[in-house]
Amino acid sequence: MKVLALVAITVLVLVLFSSKIFAQASSPAVAPAASDQNVHSFTMKNIDGEEVPLAQYKGKALLIVNTASKCGYTPQYAGLEQLYEQYKSRGFEVLAFPANNFMSQEPGSDQEIKSFCLLKYKTTFPVFAKSSVKGGDINPLYQYLTTQAGFSGPIKWNFNKFLVDPDGKVVARFDSGVEPMSAELVAQVEKVLP
Repeated sequence: MKVLALVAITVLVLVLFSSKIFAQASSPAVAPAASDQNVHSFTMKNIDGEEVPLAQYKGKALLIVNTASKCGYTPQYAGLEQLYEQYKSRGFEVLAFPANNFMSQEPGSDQEIKSFCLLKYKTTFPVFAKSSVKGGDINPLYQYLTTQAGFSGPIKWNFNKFLVDPDGKVVARFDSGVEPMSAELVAQVEKVLP
């Protein structure tokens, strides 16, 4: 009986050990340790499909926003553009991340989204490729923003906003109802400008 128990324990240890080694071997990349990670650690595709390392925004304040073109908050594109125009010369960027997570309010292709933003709102700030901001297919940046950046919690709707300081640290989060040109948001932007 003791021999059988010893064999079972040995087999269990070998299975656990080999599965850990297999998991490490099949991992395509190693993410930075949570303490080393910040917004600048990520590379995301822009609306034209080009890889953009967010490290290129080091030294700038950022407002990261999940957007949609068929939402009650869609007119915030105008406020985002106004905020961007007001502060871009002082080291500020708006980064828009279109997402179709909420009632299919961003059904278009990347090119349709790009055209919509340019024609309807004349946006000049960077717009990224449509991706998921919640659920099992959440993009890596939003996984970080909603779990590790200090303002945890799922994205609840379109036009949630994360304010990022020039070092890549998230310093504030705003719900959808906070307008881009609101006194609350503008005051926070001014605090983190380089």
